[in-house]
Amino acid sequence: MADFLAAYSIQSWLESCPQGYLMGTEYGHRPGETEPEELLSNPVLREEAIRTTVQLVVGERCALLASAGLVRCAPDEASRRFLATQTLDEARHVEIFGQRLLDLGVRKGDLETVVEAYANPNLVRFAEILLEKVDRGDFVAGVVGQNVILEGMAFSVFEMMYALNQKLNPKFAHTLSGTIADERRHVGFGENRIGNLVRQHPEKKAEIEAMQKEMSYYMLATFADAFRNNPARAEFERLEENLRRDGVEATYRGANLAVLSPEEMEALLADTVLKEFRVRLGRIGIEYQTPAAP
Repeated sequence: MADFLAAYSIQSWLESCPQGYLMGTEYGHRPGETEPEELLSNPVLREEAIRTTVQLVVGERCALLASAGLVRCAPDEASRRFLATQTLDEARHVEIFGQRLLDLGVRKGDLETVVEAYANPNLVRFAEILLEKVDRGDFVAGVVGQNVILEGMAFSVFEMMYALNQKLNPKFAHTLSGTIADERRHVGFGENRIGNLVRQHPEKKAEIEAMQKEMSYYMLATFADAFRNNPARAEFERLEENLRRDGVEATYRGANLAVLSPEEMEALLADTVLKEFRVRLGRIGIEYQTPAAP
């Protein structure tokens, strides 16, 4: 365990993160980059960008609270130090996505009101299930919920959003690229650290499997709201038509997102995340549970 955790030391974090892929950035993107004028001047697209960014803030606030809570109940010093770096990563994510809301025109004094108004209730419940485990000091369930389920979902969502925004919004794509690098490290810790603990505490498996099934349902319900019931659907279809006309590809997992319907994109994202859950949970000795369809 000691050798594995050496790769997650504060020194490694300093060299790879603030002295590495974040060097020279401001709020995660390149200095001077701005949101596209078409996004800022189109009220439907701007509102949808705010709605989407609020979900990122909600998810990252949950990750921040979970990481900070897990520091206290971690069973060893090396895990505490890694979780301290993760806590700062998550705080940075909260800040950069909060800054994006300001960049989209949300007034600073209205930030909390906007987050409360647009937060998806299914995502809020997803977060509550995880934080209930952390609040009870349940390190094993907390790390599975945080570093395998929440971070696994975030990793795939950010990757899809990055593919969609590379051409349309380089500023946002650059912001996402740093968070993807962070999430990859967080997921790696969860898989590597928790396997031994699950073997030491087999009595925890049933509870963790039930947690995964419940969190997965609320994740899928959040996806359904984002794709099937999106009020900006007509504007998205217009943008996708522009991409197709210009021959631009937005490739994610081998699929060109510019030619997929919202339902096809939802299915692609959901299938990707759930398959990753199945693989990663299997590595740590947890049996994947199929969630109900929303």
